[in-house]
Amino acid sequence: MSCIQCEQISKYKCPVCRQPYCSVPCYKTHKQTPCTPPDPPTPANESDDKEIEYDYPTEDTVPVEKLKLLELSTELKKCLENPHVREILEVLDKSPHPDEMMKEYMQEPIFTEFVDACLKVVQPQEDTDK
Repeated sequence: MSCIQCEQISKYKCPVCRQPYCSVPCYKTHKQTPCTPPDPPTPANESDDKEIEYDYPTEDTVPVEKLKLLELSTELKKCLENPHVREILEVLDKSPHPDEMMKEYMQEPIFTEFVDACLKVVQPQEDTDK
């Protein structure tokens, strides 16, 4: 990207309008005129009202309604406060073979705690004491 003032290669962006600049003098020149934050990106697909449909559902596919309940789980939120859990999830998300890595991570107690919290929401155990 090139500087909005002098066309040199920019290293920085204005914290308000996100326009590129290369140096303090160019930034000061830019700030002489008021700038405004960029418009937020508009979603390409406003499908919040539509129900998500799976391309290839199986008997193990979790219904969307149950997946939305994950947002409400305080136990799950507590698990996600742990940076190690978030790091594991990022690695799994980027992995070409997450199923293989999942077996490895299931040996880590912090990850199994996360998985158990998810399962409690999407697959609650029935009371067998009745």
